[in-house]
Amino acid sequence: MTSSSDSNQPIGNGTATRRNRLVAGRRAQTSTANPETSACGPDEDHCHDTDSTNVTSLADPPPHDQPGLANISAAMDERRGGGNDDQGNPIRDHHMSRTDDAQASVQAHPGFNPGNLEVVLLSFEGPDQPYSMAGGLGVRVTELAQALAESGFRTHLSFVGDPNLPGHEVQFDGNLHLYRWSQWISRSHPNGVYDGENLKVRDFNESVPRFVADHIVGPAAAQGKTVAVLAEEWHTAEATWRTSDLLHLIGLRNHAILLWNANNTFAFNQINWTRLSFVSTITTVSRYMKHLMWPIGLNPLVIPNGIPERFLAPPDHHMTEAIRHGVGGAPFLFKIGRFDPDKRWIQAVEAAVRLKRVGHRVRLVVRGGIEPHGGQVLAHAYRQGLVVKDVTAPRGDDWAAVHALAEASRDADVLNLRFFLSDEFKRACYVAADAVLANSGHEPFGIVGLEVMGAGGIAVVGATGEDYAISFQNCLAIETDDAEELAGAVRHLMAHPEWRDPIREEARRTAALFTWNRVIANLLGKLDYLASKAR
Repeated sequence: MTSSSDSNQPIGNGTATRRNRLVAGRRAQTSTANPETSACGPDEDHCHDTDSTNVTSLADPPPHDQPGLANISAAMDERRGGGNDDQGNPIRDHHMSRTDDAQASVQAHPGFNPGNLEVVLLSFEGPDQPYSMAGGLGVRVTELAQALAESGFRTHLSFVGDPNLPGHEVQFDGNLHLYRWSQWISRSHPNGVYDGENLKVRDFNESVPRFVADHIVGPAAAQGKTVAVLAEEWHTAEATWRTSDLLHLIGLRNHAILLWNANNTFAFNQINWTRLSFVSTITTVSRYMKHLMWPIGLNPLVIPNGIPERFLAPPDHHMTEAIRHGVGGAPFLFKIGRFDPDKRWIQAVEAAVRLKRVGHRVRLVVRGGIEPHGGQVLAHAYRQGLVVKDVTAPRGDDWAAVHALAEASRDADVLNLRFFLSDEFKRACYVAADAVLANSGHEPFGIVGLEVMGAGGIAVVGATGEDYAISFQNCLAIETDDAEELAGAVRHLMAHPEWRDPIREEARRTAALFTWNRVIANLLGKLDYLASKAR
């Protein structure tokens, strides 16, 4: 991968007049983490380790950001009229640039390819570790942007970046352009992407649309290209409709296809859905999310998440065997994720208790985050008679971690990993374990389960966004929060060792259907559809 930068100046509107209107939907509080215990990805489903001593957690947004579906639906009824402009005047439909249905002259081609399409990704999170990659959203946009660039598409990723890195950086032989936004704000908010969140949202809204129009869509249109703008999560909703309105104003709207993607339900009640769906096509990551959005009058297109091709390669065999024999559990269960009740940690602990009580030498290896629920989980394990032990290891030394894990396993039931997990060590654990517990009660997509399957592990997933799951064919699927269901599924698997290899093989075949290259093919098909629909 080649990388160059042409500016050390922060990108963003540092001098723009600030609006009095508050940006809707706070999502995060900044917390400080010990480097040995940080950090599991808060967004979506993905747990992402980082070496930051300052980690932003999105796990627990304020209550008004996550109402029940009925409340969300009621909130939508109040917001369907289009909202108000900056002067408080009602926004009517005829003031808005229309969505794809009205793009009668959109620059469509028989099929999109790197010669006639450029892609813009708008996201709060991004690839900068630890500042911008707070969780699954950062992983998603980073890997999607890189896969698009590797496929030959000129790709532009605008995100709230590390203030100490170049404002504009070029990678992948010129195909990937990184634009680090709001660096002038980030310099005084050093604790990650969500520190100073509302200020950054305002700056993003006020400056990104003009940049996209002038510096990306304009030059692309001059070359006869179409630009696909893919915006992620609630932070970019206003920037999406502003981009559409601006392109309409300067006569370039027919050169762009705008999509806005929901990775979760965060701040749904704060989004002006009438306006957003009027100017863009709404997408989401699973049929589960699609069905959650039906009650608020939306029918999004589904474009799933993916995994990199490299995650299909088997992990190091010697490390895998060393972990398996070192832990020595029967069963050996592994769970990684945020310490969030939605991840059903208590169910995992209760299942381990049940397995131990019927004579199994269970070993539950866990890697959580810094969230307070972690204390409740470990205390519950202790109260239920499980022996809990913390495991530490020097950062960057996977074999030291293997030996520390083996040593702790001699006299503990629950092994709490308190060190950074490299991808290689984590994937070795996926395969070494008899089952990896990704048994969440709410997963918009379930990326961890898919990563487990790609490595050749046996994932135990929930029954929400894991569209890829077929129980006892490529994984185990749990449909309730009853610990007995989880314990019973594990016992059933242990009683039928002849099923394990076929499940692992089918898991890897399934995961291969969800690589980013496959996702991009899906995306291009959706773009072709939208372009044809507009003609």
